[in-house]
Amino acid sequence: MNSQTTFALLCGLLALTPAATAGDPAAGQQKSAICAACHGTDGNSVNPTWPRLAGQHVEYTVKQLHDFRDKHRENAQMSPMAAPLSDADIDDLAAYFSSQASSGGVAHPEHLELGSKIYRAGNPRTGLPACMACHGPSGSGNGAAGYPALAGQHAEYTAIQLKAFKAEQRANDKDSVMRAIAGKMTIKEIEAVSDYIQGLH
Repeated sequence: MNSQTTFALLCGLLALTPAATAGDPAAGQQKSAICAACHGTDGNSVNPTWPRLAGQHVEYTVKQLHDFRDKHRENAQMSPMAAPLSDADIDDLAAYFSSQASSGGVAHPEHLELGSKIYRAGNPRTGLPACMACHGPSGSGNGAAGYPALAGQHAEYTAIQLKAFKAEQRANDKDSVMRAIAGKMTIKEIEAVSDYIQGLH
């Protein structure tokens, strides 16, 4: 069994993760006022170091907010913001941002060839699996499995997260999957695939 097949099987097993509790998008919109300064009123952030939340799977956003609140994921800006949130607040915010449309982005031509290769085929020489094995051909992710939608995400934010996984500075990935993947990536591959993802729609 090769590494691609093994990884695909792991993705399938993790897809059995239970779905998050449904929140109220209308309540989430009211509660999101505090998020707007960084993430925009509809979850489409302007600053490329802050993620677009619009259109993100409820399950993924719920997990990240719980992780920030419960100190499983540390960030100087987000940890204090998440600290006072109740479970209901988190569910409502996730429901609201999930209901919004991502504004997307554009990939730079110089990154298309390598970025596409990494996203769609990985790097067999280093055992790097294709990103689309879990995140899908169009970057839509898999909410039930906890795999985020990536399409249109800021390239700078994605690269920051992949580098953090690679350095094991971020460690809230289930079964260390992303740390293992990013650990096989070169910085050039990270930057190319991050830019390619920004242009996916």
